[in-house]
Amino acid sequence: QVHVVESGGGQVQPGGSLRLSCVASGPFFRAYTMNWYRQAPGKQRELVAHNGRTIDYADSVKGRFTISRDNFKNTFWLQMNNLKPEDTAVYYCNAQYDDTDSWGQGTQVTVSS
Repeated sequence: QVHVVESGGGQVQPGGSLRLSCVASGPFFRAYTMNWYRQAPGKQRELVAHNGRTIDYADSVKGRFTISRDNFKNTFWLQMNNLKPEDTAVYYCNAQYDDTDSWGQGTQVTVSS
């Protein structure tokens, strides 16, 4: 079983930046497909960014969010710039490897003036 733990959420003003981190357990991190999802109140969970064979972003975050990973540190990041109030949500890290699909507990991001 792969375990993932997110950190880095918080409150920021519109136009600000945050960097979320996700640390995953397990010896085969470089083989994991890693994703960031988010869920806003009253809305379904949505995919924000994907890092597998390709790197993909939701249209709503393209040009503002960037994902990166360090396979030696088992860490996956989401750099969020020019944040907007509609980015407010709980952000979840997701790791997929073989038949496993693991989720973190989520970290709250609030964009408000």
